[in-house]
Amino acid sequence: MFATSTQMKNWLFSGETELAKCRTEANTLYISNKRKNMTDQEVASYFLTPLEEKILSRQYEVVLRKFCAEFQPPMPKCVIGTSLAFFKRFYIHNSNMDYHPKDIMLTCVYLACKVEEFYVPIGQFVKNLRGDREKFADAILSFELTLMSKLNYNLTVHNPFRPLEGFLIDIKTHCKEIQNVERIRRHAEEFMERSLQSDACVIFSPSQIALAGVKFGAAKEGISLDRYIKNILMKTASDKEVENTLYQLRRVKYIVKGVEPVPRELAQGVQKKLETCRNQENNPDSDVYKQRLLEKLDEEEDMKTKVNIV
Repeated sequence: MFATSTQMKNWLFSGETELAKCRTEANTLYISNKRKNMTDQEVASYFLTPLEEKILSRQYEVVLRKFCAEFQPPMPKCVIGTSLAFFKRFYIHNSNMDYHPKDIMLTCVYLACKVEEFYVPIGQFVKNLRGDREKFADAILSFELTLMSKLNYNLTVHNPFRPLEGFLIDIKTHCKEIQNVERIRRHAEEFMERSLQSDACVIFSPSQIALAGVKFGAAKEGISLDRYIKNILMKTASDKEVENTLYQLRRVKYIVKGVEPVPRELAQGVQKKLETCRNQENNPDSDVYKQRLLEKLDEEEDMKTKVNIV
């Protein structure tokens, strides 16, 4: 199913270079629409740079994972994976300055709950948040359609958790010489967890991420899976195909292990800068946003009146 999915067709990129290019284009487009008569020096000090946007997105991914980990009722891994996939996809072609990651983060989680059939009513969902819950609920519901639209309604996400289970079962079946295959699981799951912090899900297929995790876990236990990969998993593949697969697994490991935590002070500085340059039309607290919402409600009311008259 993955081979014919929208994930494969629309949401896998060649690598971090292509992703950086797309994100830079989104950043440049927002600035060009908002800079007016600013000089280049004023633009540099007022708007976020692509690097600052990446820092902010990474920080909110950490917040998203923490929110999901503490969520009640307990959230399945697939919901967490899908939430993060939505969030990462959204900010490939959209700027943090246009849509605040705080609003999009919560909407991603809420939408993922629905998509993964872990539906939680909005009232129960916002009970997991501190603060004005009614305000949170309004923001989530108002951004839900925007999120789906920006994702091109490609809402099915294939996560690496199921392939991970499949590989472990397959190894137990075909590699009898490996004692207690389950000891690989802990390391592999830690790798999966760390992969969620990286861009792996928008570069590699779920099976590549899962196999890289299993290979990483096996290595931690002093086990080589080369024979399994070459002689069993890819028994009918050519030498070139096998070598390419091993190369992709090395790439996955490199990207996942290369993730560095974002210093809190750095993220806070970027967050402060964002408050001045964010799009007020997409800020639920702004007068501009509230006015637009009222106009939209008036338009809907007028439409209902016309229908009733007809």
